[in-house]
Parts: sequence; C-alpha cells; structure tokens
Amino acid sequence: MLQVQQGRGLSNCQGMNRRTAIKAGFLGLSGLSLGDLNRLRAEGTAQKNDKSVILIWLDGGCSQLESYDPKPESPSEYRGPWGAIPTNVPGIFLSETLPHHAKHADKMAFVRSLHHGTGDHFAGAHWMLTGRFGSTSVNLPQKFPSVGSYVSRVRGPNKQGLPAYVGLPAAQSVYLFPGYQGAAYLGAAYNPFDVDTESKYLHYASAVTVGRPRCLDSFTSVEATRAETRQSLLTGLDGIQRRVDQSGMMNALDRYQQDAMSMILGGQAKKAFNLDLEDPRQIDKYGNNPWGRYTLMARRLVESGVTFVTVDMPHWDDHSNIKVGHGGKLEVVDKAVGALMDDLVDRDMLDRTLVIVMGEFGRTPRINTGQPGIPIPGRDHWGDAISVMMAGGGIKGGTVIGATNSKAEFPMERPLKPHDLLATVYKVMGIDTQTSFKDFAGRPVPILTEGEAIHELI
Repeated sequence: MLQVQQGRGLSNCQGMNRRTAIKAGFLGLSGLSLGDLNRLRAEGTAQKNDKSVILIWLDGGCSQLESYDPKPESPSEYRGPWGAIPTNVPGIFLSETLPHHAKHADKMAFVRSLHHGTGDHFAGAHWMLTGRFGSTSVNLPQKFPSVGSYVSRVRGPNKQGLPAYVGLPAAQSVYLFPGYQGAAYLGAAYNPFDVDTESKYLHYASAVTVGRPRCLDSFTSVEATRAETRQSLLTGLDGIQRRVDQSGMMNALDRYQQDAMSMILGGQAKKAFNLDLEDPRQIDKYGNNPWGRYTLMARRLVESGVTFVTVDMPHWDDHSNIKVGHGGKLEVVDKAVGALMDDLVDRDMLDRTLVIVMGEFGRTPRINTGQPGIPIPGRDHWGDAISVMMAGGGIKGGTVIGATNSKAEFPMERPLKPHDLLATVYKVMGIDTQTSFKDFAGRPVPILTEGEAIHELI
C-alpha cells in the first residue's frame, strides 16, 4: 500500500490511532471507500442511485405478538398483555404498543411470515444481516458480508464528503462490534463508520447524552492543519510520481485520492453528525433518549448523503417480565419511528429512504413462567415466526406480507426467508445480487445465492 507519512497521530470516531500520515487507503480505515467509487464513476461503470437505508436493529429479538403480528383472539397465554389497535389502513391491526406506527401504516409494509428456524442469537443475527446461514454461537466469526457493507462496497456514499455506511452509536450484533454488520472478506474499508465506541450498546434509559460526537474534535484538529497536510500529501505524491512512474497510473491515483481527502477534510460531515445543531423541538419529537436521538441523527445523515445507517436499539432478550421489558422499549421505538416517518414525508425523503425495523428472531408464542430469580412471565427465542417493518424507498405501503397461524407460531401464507428480505433491499438500492466478490480464499462469491425480492412490495 502506498504510504506517505507526515506529522503526529490522531484518532477517528472508532478510536483508531492514525497519523496525519495519509495512506492511499486512508478512507477505507474509517469506512470511507471513496477512491474506488470515484474511479468507477469516472469510468462510467457505476450507476447513480440516491436511495438510502435506515436499519433500526432490535438486538436481542423483539416479540412479533407485541409488535407487528398481534393475536388478540388467541388464548391469554399466547396473546400477551396487550391488545390490538386498528391502523389508518382498514383491516391492518398492530399491537396497541404502536400507536404512532398505526398512523403511518398506509406507508408501511409488515412482513409477518419471515422465518429461519433458529433460536441461536448469533446464527439468527448473521442470517438476518447477511442473508446467509453461517456464524453460530459455537463458531462466532462472521462468514459473509453484511447488507450494509455490500451497499457501501457497491454504491458508496450518495454525496461526497460523507461515509457510505455509519453505525449509531456503533454497529453491532449480539455484543459483537461490528459483529455481523461488518464487511467480512470485503475488507475493513467497508465496515461501518462507528460514531461512538465508548458509549455503545445503549439502553433507551441510559443517562448518556447524545449530542455533538466527540469524534468531531478529531475532524477539527485535522481541519486546523488541512492546508499543510494536503500540501504535504501532494508534494509526496508528486515526488513519487516523478521517480517511479511514467505510465500515468500515479496521475490517476493522485487525482482520486486528492478528491477523497478533500471530502473528509470538508465541513459537511461535521454538520451532519452534530446533533447539537438540531432544533430541540425535533429532539423532543423523536424522544429525548439515546434511541430517539440516534434515530434523528440517522435522518440527518441520510439527508446529507450517507447511504446506509444502522441505529442500534438493543436489550430485547426479555425471558422474564415481557410487559415491563418490552413495554418501555416499544414505546420508545414507536415514538422514534413515528417522528422519523413524519420527517421523511415532510422533507420529501420517503421515496428515497428505505426504513427497516427488525431483530435476529421473534419470541416464543406461548408465554413462559419467567426465569430463575425472576418468576414473571416472558418469552424465549423463536426463529419460526419473525415480523419486520419496511417503509419508504419506493416500496408499496399499506401492505401485509404473509401470515402466521392463530398463535403466531409459524407461517401459514407466503413463507419467506432472510435472503428474500435482503434481496428486496438490494432491489430497492439498485444492486444486482449476482455481483460477485472474492472471499478469503480468493473465490468469487455472489452477494446472494438464493432469494428473490418480495414482488408484492416492488
């Protein structure tokens, strides 16, 4: 790798120490893989698609019955502590925990027949985030790239000066960072750019105040030495070019990497990440808590040009006390998603922003008697009936896809797998799932080997 070293060390949002020394692969280290994208666009081989994805990740697994697939007519040991409410679409009912969702149901699609059959947190998370069975609790390393990493690799950022893929506060799955939201064999260049790796895996009730990310201090330091660093880079590249290259290759490298450096040193990223610039009334609308604030930051980021944002909303593994455990979390998610939908509509962003709410699996349809030390009813792991909400990005709203049986135990209509869900995401984003990339052994592997986009939504 070409390396031109100058100056002292700095840190990015991920806490990685780096030198003001600029590498030709610098942007990749922070998730900003812009040189390759610029090159492809210059060659006319990368098509522009300005759509974005906001993935709200409910780590631990949210109950389908308490969210998008209520069963108010089932026996009490199945239906749980809440009833169902009508939405603004006749015939579509949601759990009464989701009144804000109900107001936007005409713009939402509820996939109720997703399943993968595993109650293993790690296997389920890997499957949902990559579209492939691979990692398990006894074999943790990620086997295939995540949907966010593939979008980053193929699409790059929607606007220069921003990363393609961002994790708020830090992308993860089942306590692993970035876990199965990472890039695997695509390389670290396509891992998510994590905003805060110190305050991470936050409960909605956390006392952490989400505002101006501390990583912006690094950007400020870089900005202060921008002219000197840039001139040092160009001088170094010019010197190398004169000494070792007569073919024009260095001209191209110089041009693309100069462009990439200008992006990260510009002020656009600082504004997009700085939640302190937001109207306090908007913060209140989303919910003045970490989950609400990061959902608002996600809207700011996609509006500014980030292509894929993951909002981490963890702690859903409520084996006991489903009423209190799920109840508070669902209220916070509902408020944040409702405010996000309002904003996307008001800002004319909905058709180009795909919103997804999901976790690694559902919960057992029959309520248990609690767990040791907490004998209050809860729900265990369940991979045979998973509910997912999708909205925007041009998909058809006011739609229910598939159905489970009367107790939400397994699909009865239109059974779907995680690869079908992700094939739909790739379709929305204009990505051919047969596009191949080399794995760790150097073999070409397509993005997906099975699965079709859900045609009812396209």
